[in-house]
Formats: sequence, C-alpha cells, structure tokens
Amino acid sequence: MCRPAVKCRRGSCSRTCSRRSDSYLPALVPEQFPIAVLVSGTGTNLQALLDTVHERDARIVAVASSAPDAPALARARERGVATEVFARGDYSDREARDDALAGWLLERGARLVVLAGYMELLGSPFLERFPRAVINVHPSLLPAFPGLHAIEQALDYGVKVFGVTVHFVDAGVDTGPVILQRALELPNAADPEQVLAALRPLEHSLLPEAVSLLARGAVRADGRNPRRVEVDRAALTDRL
Repeated sequence: MCRPAVKCRRGSCSRTCSRRSDSYLPALVPEQFPIAVLVSGTGTNLQALLDTVHERDARIVAVASSAPDAPALARARERGVATEVFARGDYSDREARDDALAGWLLERGARLVVLAGYMELLGSPFLERFPRAVINVHPSLLPAFPGLHAIEQALDYGVKVFGVTVHFVDAGVDTGPVILQRALELPNAADPEQVLAALRPLEHSLLPEAVSLLARGAVRADGRNPRRVEVDRAALTDRL
C-alpha cells in the first residue's frame, strides 16, 4: 500500500496517499492526520495525545465533551484546540445529540474520532458517518470485562493479569475489532484505584501508538477474518 515516506512527511511535500480498499479509514488522508477526541473527565489520555502525536503524526482539530465542566476541555483550550459541549440534556434524544456532534466534527475536518474517557454511547447513525474511523481505549483485555466498571469486574473475578485494549467502535458495547492490547501482571491487586494507576501508563502509550499507526496507514482488515486487524508496527520505526 502507498505510505508517505518520512522525508516527505517532514519536508515541504503535501502529497496525499491513496489507501488500499482493505485499509481502515478513507482514502486520501492528509500527511498530518486530522483527528477529533471525545472526553468526559479529566483528560489524561487527551493530554497523552497532545504530548505525543499532536502536530506530529496527527493534528487534533476538535475536542468535544458530554460534560461542560470536564477538565479535559481546559487541556485542549490551552493548546489552541477547538472545543464544544454536547450534553444529552440539551437535545431531544441521543440521536439528535449524535447528529449535532457528528456534524460539528465533520465541519472541523476530523477523519478519525478517538474516544478518550468518553462516557456516552454513540449510536449507529453516528458511526455510519465515520465508517471504520472511531476508536476507543478500554481498561481490560477485551473481550473480557466490557462495559462500565471493567477494573471492578476484573477484581471481582480474581484475575492476576490486567490490561488495556484499543479497539474500533461498533454498535455493540466494546465489541469492535481489537487494534492493540497490552497486559500487566498484578497478582496481588485488590483496589480499583491501584489497578487504574498501574494501567494509566499503558493507556497513555497504547492510544497514541494506535493513532500513529492509523495515521500512517499501517492498520488493515484481514480479508480472511473480519474481526482480525493487521498492524504493521514497522511503520513507527522512525519514532523509536
């Protein structure tokens, strides 16, 4: 597949690159990949993206929240990123909220939507406007412990290995194809906050890595298995 060379990406070349039909994300993606981030809370994963991929492999063009007082919005504004609030109570129903949200993100030019602690479900009409271009970070090794309170679920089950998953979002709850996963042994863990603190560095590493891979056209669908995602990590060798 076509992929911009490093010297082209960092020089004055402005060419775009056509993607193979089995690649995730639409064709003709610009060299600095425009993404939107959806948040609901403090925004530590947003900060990780701002500190790593923003204005490098990707450009965060919009940050939207379901909560007007989300500290994550201040993080975005400090970096000059456009922000907006789409609270459920301001719309007649979730579909109306999703329609307004999708319209604003598209107006900002977003080609990938990253859920970074976004505590709202997105309906199929929203996902259809960003086909194969919405990703989420989840604090478990999916398909284990989907949905809310994943860490508490894992502790109740008595697992010894925890982890983080970055996956594509589909109409189910944490059921989309897995992009990246990373595990961590915590054999004596008993407190959810302790586990969350241990998993944070994995989230802050794995989510930017997934965005960079997508921006570089290094994520493809396996034609033999629609649930399997092929990842070419060699595309990131120049960042090591």
